[in-house]
Amino acid sequence: MTFSVPVLVRGYELDTQGHLNHAVYHQYGEHARWELLRAAGIPQDKFIASGIGAVVLESTIKYKRELRGGDEVTVTCAFDWRDGEKVFRFHHQIIKLDGTVAAEITVTAGAMDLTTRRLVADPAGHFRSLAENPEILGL
Repeated sequence: MTFSVPVLVRGYELDTQGHLNHAVYHQYGEHARWELLRAAGIPQDKFIASGIGAVVLESTIKYKRELRGGDEVTVTCAFDWRDGEKVFRFHHQIIKLDGTVAAEITVTAGAMDLTTRRLVADPAGHFRSLAENPEILGL
């Protein structure tokens, strides 16, 4: 099962052409990531209290169809863990109600120790130790 959250495209998120502003796609992805973590039992305050913070290292978007004010979409989110790597990926799709994929987002991220300011060696292990429902994280 793919994790997803519903989002309504709001008028103040539009650019001068009446499309969803490019930066807002990133915000939709981030919203889905935090909701996924919350569903797994890791609300933001618990994550930060663990001494680890999430760090986005790269984010790319493939725009496929325009979104306009009032459009209802679903934003999916899935972890892609890499054994032995300090980084992991999130994959998102922004899907219109008719099933059309409006955008695909790939985010490369890490879990940073807030004291040393370095990426932790085993991010999956850290997430697993915090999660009440690690299966939602793909663990």
